[in-house]
Amino acid sequence: MDGNPIDWRRLFPSAEIIGAPTPTVSGIHYDSRSGVPGCVFVAVPGAMPPRSRDGHDFIGDALDRGAAVIVVQADHRPKWERIAMAGRAAFVAVPDSRRALAEVAAEYYGRPARHLTTVGVTGTDGKTTTIHLIASLLEAAGMPTGYLSSVEFKTTGAPRLNATHMTTAESPEVQSLLSQMAAAGCRTAVIEASSHGLALNRVDCCEFDVAVFTMLSSDHLDFHRSVDEYLAAKGRLFAMLDEAVDKGVPKTAVLNADDFASEYLRSRTRARALTYGLENAADVTASDVRSEGLSSVFTATCEQQRVPVRLPLAGRHNVYNALAAIAVAHALSLPLDAAAGGLSEFRGVPGRMEAVDCGQPFAVVVDIASTPDALRRLLTVLRPQTKGRLIAVFGCAGERDPGRRDGMGRAAGELADFVVLTNEDPRSEDPLAITDDIARGLTETGRREGADFVRVLDRREALAYAFGQARAGDLVLLAGKGSEQSIVVGHEHIPWDERVVARELLAEMGWRAR
Repeated sequence: MDGNPIDWRRLFPSAEIIGAPTPTVSGIHYDSRSGVPGCVFVAVPGAMPPRSRDGHDFIGDALDRGAAVIVVQADHRPKWERIAMAGRAAFVAVPDSRRALAEVAAEYYGRPARHLTTVGVTGTDGKTTTIHLIASLLEAAGMPTGYLSSVEFKTTGAPRLNATHMTTAESPEVQSLLSQMAAAGCRTAVIEASSHGLALNRVDCCEFDVAVFTMLSSDHLDFHRSVDEYLAAKGRLFAMLDEAVDKGVPKTAVLNADDFASEYLRSRTRARALTYGLENAADVTASDVRSEGLSSVFTATCEQQRVPVRLPLAGRHNVYNALAAIAVAHALSLPLDAAAGGLSEFRGVPGRMEAVDCGQPFAVVVDIASTPDALRRLLTVLRPQTKGRLIAVFGCAGERDPGRRDGMGRAAGELADFVVLTNEDPRSEDPLAITDDIARGLTETGRREGADFVRVLDRREALAYAFGQARAGDLVLLAGKGSEQSIVVGHEHIPWDERVVARELLAEMGWRAR
């Protein structure tokens, strides 16, 4: 698609501009390898050591590929000044090139968020399911809705898998996808806003109308230096409500009344607050909550109205997610009964408690659970559904918060009958060292290696081992990958779909989907 012209001086009035940047460009790029003639290359400083690189080191490559405008960060002058003076392209020096990346992308794609009602969802766990629940009920109520989640992107037609290995894509991708939604006639966009995405300006210029908070636990401390810094990143979503243009939709902060962090998040915005919860007083609540197999049944209450809800998801945490979605519906003036109807039609999230049934006598469930709290909640839900043994197969991602590892080991040690430790996305870390950390948590619960858990680092072999151990009535949980499409080893993305591999292995055992 052809992009909109960019008025550089209006967009960056305080920038140092060297040369005459063209208003018409062929695209916006932050990876020099994807550059094309006539494009803008935004040099973004590295943010996540040890793997990230400084985009200013690749200005020469971008120029060789035909970049017409180079956006640089002013405080990196030693890396770009001499090149800028050579006159091969126009240079725009800004205080923060990450912020500039979002601004340039939004301008290029015509500020699409201004033509949509935008809902942002943040929190440690529950974001993805809440995104999909919101989209489900809005669509059921006749509001064409697109969404960007860690699992899928839906802009037009059928959703497509998010293969980026990022919960929140970089800002040019976000703005491009929002542009596609607006062009397709969507009225609403629902965006998963991770702490990384917020801290790295990936969702800047999304003009949020509603901000949703699910829950908070300690995570991502490899990137955020403290829990306070982690929470502050999430608070950015709520501050953005006050910065967004007025689209005729009351700006609303949807907050979990049962989570301590909501008080801080409420302080970050002047927007009205809508609360939901099960324990403390809230605007949206649930009563008579009970489980029926892998469904949840409850009565939802909002502003003196009560309506029965049958949610095809199990677990107390999913009741919270559903209440958050109902609060969003209320913020957008949808009737409570319409919201309840949309929840009842929910078809689930790919790779979230997804069953793999090839007729085998034991159950197989695939889920993304990759934090201690998420794994604990999942095992708690699956425990009463399991007649025999509950077998868990999982690992932990390398170059991510190492604090997850022993916590996941403890959760599995307390709630699973047998554990197979394996690779997830080791990246540049030693897979054996990662499993050492998880094993420490298992042994702290009294579990013994060889008797209660084993290590099979090759993930395909780990799944095969677990299936070989399973007997009639057992349940095998494959956790950590969900619907992701690769395993990251070093810098290589090795193709992988947990669900496909599980079916292949079951077929080798003689079980085939009917």
